[in-house]
Amino acid sequence: MLEPTPLQKIITSLNQVVIGKAQVIELVMTGLLADGHLLIEDVPGVGKTLLAKSLAVLLNCRFKRIQFTPDLTPTDVTGFYVYNRKTGEFVLRQGPVMSNILLADEINRTVPRTQSSLLEAMEERQVTIDGNTMPLPRPFLVMATQNPIEHEGTFLLPEAQLDRFLLKISMGYPSVEEEEQILKAQIQQSPLAGLQPVCSMEDILEYQNGCRQVRLHPSLVHYIVELISATRSHPAVALGASPRASLALQRASQALAFLRDRDYVIPDDIKYLAGPVLLHRLIVKREERLHGLTSEALLQEIIRSVKVPESDEAL
Repeated sequence: MLEPTPLQKIITSLNQVVIGKAQVIELVMTGLLADGHLLIEDVPGVGKTLLAKSLAVLLNCRFKRIQFTPDLTPTDVTGFYVYNRKTGEFVLRQGPVMSNILLADEINRTVPRTQSSLLEAMEERQVTIDGNTMPLPRPFLVMATQNPIEHEGTFLLPEAQLDRFLLKISMGYPSVEEEEQILKAQIQQSPLAGLQPVCSMEDILEYQNGCRQVRLHPSLVHYIVELISATRSHPAVALGASPRASLALQRASQALAFLRDRDYVIPDDIKYLAGPVLLHRLIVKREERLHGLTSEALLQEIIRSVKVPESDEAL
């Protein structure tokens, strides 16, 4: 019997800790392998923080958590220089952004200028502090969470910030059977206590490079562009997806194919990821929302309107 790869070990371990969330775990791993960032939107207590901490333990990487609050400042995220009287020099106090996995907890609870302090880090993998630009550790993954129910004291993420997230994921409540398993698994101790590293940063960087080698037929490239173009031309859309969304859908599709042990993308990969990649990037016109049109329904309508390449064309 073949020895499981480090990637398979990560997925198996995550499924043992975060019970009943195989699809969510697959999307998280897709985001990691595609070198993107994740926005996890759901109610408190469904395992968002546990998922991030578990992934960090398994990767044996630098993990930092920021609790976003209204009084948080940009320097609390990026870091700042302090004057050392003994040496007469300014010394850098690194912020939590200098990590491999950054959990931005309740990111919509802080003011927009603090939210925007992550823009450079998420897009360019670097931070600028007092005019000095420094690269971030690689890989670098932001896992941001927000509560979709409670809006008092929150600040909506601007479109420029939302567009930096490769995928938007919802955890959802567990089933009755899954919740029973969760309780039984935690009678004596937290499932985190038994986790051991199974992968290295070098392994992840190698996997990310492997994802970029996954073949994408020209007909599928055209299919992605047609989908994105349809989000801009639909009469019910106030703001469609950007070219960054096209790149996100392409990268995510390659990563998903790699994760599913294929060296080529198929149309179903693209259709499966269209929701997580595009829904947070679409803005439905106000009058359409008042008539009950949701982003989900609109996206499904767009997907149905775009011709899918034939299987022999796409391989």
